[in-house]
Amino acid sequence: MGYNFSFAYVWNFREALLQGLGATLFYTVLSLVFGLALGFVASLLRQYGGRVPAFIATTYVEIFRGTPVLVQLFWFFFCLPALLGVDLDSSLCTVLSLTLYMGAISCESFRAALRTIGQEQHDACIALGMRTMPSILYVVLPQAILRAIPTLLSNVVTVFKESALVSAMGIGDLMYQSQNIADTTGRPVEILTVAALIYFVIAFSLTRMISMFEKRLLWRMAQ
Repeated sequence: MGYNFSFAYVWNFREALLQGLGATLFYTVLSLVFGLALGFVASLLRQYGGRVPAFIATTYVEIFRGTPVLVQLFWFFFCLPALLGVDLDSSLCTVLSLTLYMGAISCESFRAALRTIGQEQHDACIALGMRTMPSILYVVLPQAILRAIPTLLSNVVTVFKESALVSAMGIGDLMYQSQNIADTTGRPVEILTVAALIYFVIAFSLTRMISMFEKRLLWRMAQ
């Protein structure tokens, strides 16, 4: 017996899917804000910090870049409460894990941009009598942040897609809602296909916006 497709059936669950999408965007934006700040600080420590701060920042980045996000989520949800001896809310574990992951990949973006600043820029600051900290704050960082923006925006797309893994923590995001609806209705093809299309439309739109922004940025830098 063939499968009877009916994508109109999904319309009955639009509110649940929209609530799930709202949760997905909420956790994504929250982790992006904190992750960008963390990644920025970590990049400064790796580039300009002493040996010990640079070692700590490098260790953090390598751990969270080199392990699957799902493993990180499970570690914060199951292992961290056992080590601390307290119960941690799944939302807190989700934000903490995604933030640390975003911070790790953003650190590399900031650090790569910092390394593109030529030595002549530093030499010019010295020739003008500027100290190390003011030259970094007012000369190096503005240029580095501008050059890091395209890569950072790509990281936004990455974290948005990785956020689907939080459904494993019982977080009511888009993937969690879709799975529940599919299990309840016995319509996995329609529900999960629509969920995949929602992820695709948002990720594809962001990717196109990034490409357009990068072209404009390169054009302006060439002027």
